[in-house]
Amino acid sequence: MNTLIASVLLAVLSAVAYAGAAIVQERIASTTDPSRFALLRNGRWWVSVVLNGTGALLHVAALGLGPLTVVQPLGVLTIVIVAPLAALTVKRRVGRRAWRGIGLVTLGLAAVLLFTGANASKPLGAGGQYAVTGVAAAGVLLLVGCATVLSRTGRTGLRSIALATAAGVAFGTASVCVKAVAEGWALTSPARAVPVLGLIAVFAVTGLATSQAAYRGGGLATPLATATVVNPVVAGAVGILLLDEGFRYGAPGAVAALLGAVVTGWGLFVLTADNVARQRRAAAARAVVIPAPVARPEAAGALVPLTAGLDPAAVRGEGRADGTAVPHPAHCRS
Repeated sequence: MNTLIASVLLAVLSAVAYAGAAIVQERIASTTDPSRFALLRNGRWWVSVVLNGTGALLHVAALGLGPLTVVQPLGVLTIVIVAPLAALTVKRRVGRRAWRGIGLVTLGLAAVLLFTGANASKPLGAGGQYAVTGVAAAGVLLLVGCATVLSRTGRTGLRSIALATAAGVAFGTASVCVKAVAEGWALTSPARAVPVLGLIAVFAVTGLATSQAAYRGGGLATPLATATVVNPVVAGAVGILLLDEGFRYGAPGAVAALLGAVVTGWGLFVLTADNVARQRRAAAARAVVIPAPVARPEAAGALVPLTAGLDPAAVRGEGRADGTAVPHPAHCRS
């Protein structure tokens, strides 16, 4: 029981670290030069790297102490924690629609993870490990290519979703590799350990880079929700198809898991709509231009001739056309 409690606490702390890293990354993406080398000179970016690394280490420790069915659902706490954390740190108000989307994503993903993992997972083995990582790498490359095309066509929202999906695939694949290390088979010999540890590093760095790119122009809620949903879905698919974990309660459990996936997609749609509406409001506010007031000569302190507005005949001391006399300006009084 003490081990289970420790794994829960470590998983919660991991979610807090990931939420803090997401907030820092989004702020950097919206306020700094998009150059990759500029990020290396940014101290806040390194803070996000440390937070992501801390979250990953805590997640590994939680997987080593507790079962996957307990640790993995707690990953959805990242979405729940990030909203109040952003409100406290960057004073960003979270609207009711965003809260509703977060609630739907959390509820749906919890249902998906609750009704999966009925059996103890069997070892994946080296061949299965490399097959999973090969398919995942191809998927990440395809999603990054799609994001590049979408960026050129100006579809920044879909670009962010594609990159966040790639980040979720990368992080989910890294979790599969971490599970192999936590179970111990990958550490039985250096020939097994070095490739698996290298794959963990590659997919973790890929997930970090694609998630950072997803926050640029995509806000915080939608990319974070996408990556957080895709991550356990990828791990769950590997567990069901290759690790023989199956669904809880048979066919009813499979139906419940499918409904949970539908609710998760609905929540993601709500978050996406809220993010797009917020970006449009921000763009409209920036587009409002208040014209500068036209400086009048009197306001600028310019000297106005005394003859301004008088009849030219009066200035020359001549009479009007009808023969009547016109007073000279010198005879005028204020």
